[in-house]
Amino acid sequence: MSSISDQVDRLAAWEAREVILHRVLPYFGLAVGALLATFAPAPGAFPLAPTLAVTAAAGCWVTWFVTLHPGWVGRRALMAAYYVGLLAFAAVLVLASPWYGLFAWVGFLHAFLVLPGRWRFAGVAATAVLVATAQSVGPPSSPSHWLLWSVLVLFNMGVASGVSWFGTITERQNANRKQLIEELAEANRRLAETARENEGLHAQLLTQAREAGVLDERQRMAREIHDTLAQGLTGIITQLEAAEQTRDRSADWRRHVDNALALARESLTEARRSVRALRPEPLETARLPDALAELTERWSTINGVRGEMSTTGDPRPLHPEIEVTLLRAAQEALANVARHAGAARVGLTLSYMADVVTLDVRDDGVGFDVAEQSGTPRRPDGGYGLTAMRQRVARVGGELAVESEPGGGTAVSASVPALHGGAG
Repeated sequence: MSSISDQVDRLAAWEAREVILHRVLPYFGLAVGALLATFAPAPGAFPLAPTLAVTAAAGCWVTWFVTLHPGWVGRRALMAAYYVGLLAFAAVLVLASPWYGLFAWVGFLHAFLVLPGRWRFAGVAATAVLVATAQSVGPPSSPSHWLLWSVLVLFNMGVASGVSWFGTITERQNANRKQLIEELAEANRRLAETARENEGLHAQLLTQAREAGVLDERQRMAREIHDTLAQGLTGIITQLEAAEQTRDRSADWRRHVDNALALARESLTEARRSVRALRPEPLETARLPDALAELTERWSTINGVRGEMSTTGDPRPLHPEIEVTLLRAAQEALANVARHAGAARVGLTLSYMADVVTLDVRDDGVGFDVAEQSGTPRRPDGGYGLTAMRQRVARVGGELAVESEPGGGTAVSASVPALHGGAG
């Protein structure tokens, strides 16, 4: 931004110096011409008094049109009249004394100041004639004088035309440069405004991200509580109820109480790990297929239901979030079977494919109407059920499919992306 401002300032300073030059040089030429005409008169010069009178009139002409009314420069007709008058004064003064060729030379500069387009070259040509007349000490009077005058006219016209051409190109370039600088300044101004708006938007996004983070953490804790404490407490209650029913059979009673104690310890451990956002303990010490096999065996022992676990494809390490999702889906599916299915057999199949890993949990229990359950976000007992499973699977870009019918058992299938997650 500062460099553009510097360029604007330099361009404005140069234009200001040009304006001063255009305003000062006419008076300088008149002053020097008058001094030389007074103290070093040329042969055949006009009388001094009328010459000085014309000099004063020329000065007044320039003062009125250029110095006192700089805003008139944009008025073409008025400036054309001014330039014709300037040439007329210059012609009279050059005829009065060749020293006024210094004033006539101003016509080159003012042609660019007041004349538009190609009219500048006409002004330059007329000025070249006047300057050549001054340089040849008056109008031509002999063949040799005519030759000298013609050479001077052609020389002055050629040099002035070349300078005029390059001056025109330079003026266009300056105009384009000025426009470009103005556009860059405007673009920088807009960028500054955009930056300020972005600061406000950034602050807003930070606030939204913070709120989203809080909400996401609440949802994570809700899922973890459901997957650890809720399921554990449900299992404990189930075991204690079974112990109550078998209090007359000490062996069964002890087994149910031991199962309840084991579930309580396991739930407490998983709850602590959930608070710390750690992976479930089974995945810390074993691969996913082994963790699922251990889960199935432990669940089968506790619930007295035959359970089988099988793996197809080439087992490989997956992203931790993928493995946690599949383990939690298996836990939820088995918990649902224990609470609602009344099944005699449950089978888990973990299938590794090229891009997808699928976990299928099938039971031969009482089944249910999928259409009724799919629209219910929470069961009457307070659990999240299939909704929680669906949300957890969808969170990693997977899909959950449920097939069931009353009396026909239930099949739950969780398909998730096979994202690689570590060394094998």
